[in-house]
Amino acid sequence: MLQIQNLLIIGTVWPEPNSSAAGGRMLQLITQFQQQGFTITFASPAMDSEFMADLKSLDVKKKSIVLNCSSFDVFVKEMNPTIVLFDRFMMEEQFGWRVAENCPYALRILDTEDMHCLRLARQKAFKEKRKFEFVDLLKEEIAKREIASILRSDLSLIISEFEMDILKTTFKIDEKLLYYLPFLLETILEATFKNFPSFEIRKNFVFIGNFLHEPNWNAVQYLKETIWPLLRKQLPEAELHIYGAYPSQKVMQLHQPKEGFHIKGRANDANEVAQNARIVLAPLRFGAGIKGKLIEAMQCGTPSITTTIGSESMHGHLPWNGFVTNDVIKFSEAAVQLYQDKKLWTASQQNGIAIINQRYSKEMFENDFASKIEFLRSNLPQHRLDNFFGALLQHHTLSSTKYMSRWIEAKNNKKE
Repeated sequence: MLQIQNLLIIGTVWPEPNSSAAGGRMLQLITQFQQQGFTITFASPAMDSEFMADLKSLDVKKKSIVLNCSSFDVFVKEMNPTIVLFDRFMMEEQFGWRVAENCPYALRILDTEDMHCLRLARQKAFKEKRKFEFVDLLKEEIAKREIASILRSDLSLIISEFEMDILKTTFKIDEKLLYYLPFLLETILEATFKNFPSFEIRKNFVFIGNFLHEPNWNAVQYLKETIWPLLRKQLPEAELHIYGAYPSQKVMQLHQPKEGFHIKGRANDANEVAQNARIVLAPLRFGAGIKGKLIEAMQCGTPSITTTIGSESMHGHLPWNGFVTNDVIKFSEAAVQLYQDKKLWTASQQNGIAIINQRYSKEMFENDFASKIEFLRSNLPQHRLDNFFGALLQHHTLSSTKYMSRWIEAKNNKKE
């Protein structure tokens, strides 16, 4: 019988697994902690969304919290969680010092999702039409906040091996503070992929991505202006269907059915969309982390064509489930070849299944992750003693962020 312990998750937003990979990732983490015997409360300062997961059906308690308000102190002290998981560094900034002050023995874990400073530094380099260099990271203001959050936390979950390397080499973070934990997926069994729609049944190209995410919007523009015209010349009957949550008016204005370019908006079932497409296109020119749209393609038996940033840290030494290229001509040529060649398409599909099973099968990580959590809980005082810079940052955060937050709270109370 597992001992019941409390886990508090503080989310930037309520999880939306059908809107973003981050939402799916959060549900995977919830499952992992429930299997370890934790009762879970998910708290967030965000407004409710019609697309948020039904937490009650997942046996997760829901709690709305307020920024810069001592009501959180009362709540967290009363709950007295065993572990607090911060969803992205912004939540650790806002609530980490309050957790440390009111629940000093709670294990504090940061789920980074991806390195925000890496994504923003690459985006800046792209817009300035220059090559990204690692020194760019050291110049990013957000990097200072993000790395400080990692140092203050007892453990940070890192989704990408590439980002693990950056944190250890560029930022000199002690690897005891980092834990590589990618997407945790079900193994694709033979019976499953035998039921995938066949090459003949599938048609058209697809792109899926949340439009609140700048790399996705940029990729759609790239498809519309540069890649799709080249593809369309060689495959005049083919169509490209663009799906994504939260499309803006400027996204919808790209809808050009006569050109075979269709803006579809939010997908009711992203898996169904990917399974019925013959190829997923993802020409990402900047970004970070692991790309949920490409994982989803592999899970649906759908080959993909992407860039080196798109495939970064995703397939190790295994062959990609399609093509990886940064050259626009090669990208369009690869898309045409893969669209027409059943043998190549089938081999690419098998590559994707191998990547999922050999790199993301949750059975590979569950036991070690549970052991890591138990080890830290049992050795927390020494672990924190070894993390002097984290203690230093925690001390100054309590001295600065605390009083800034108290000032904001007092100001808000005066307005009332």
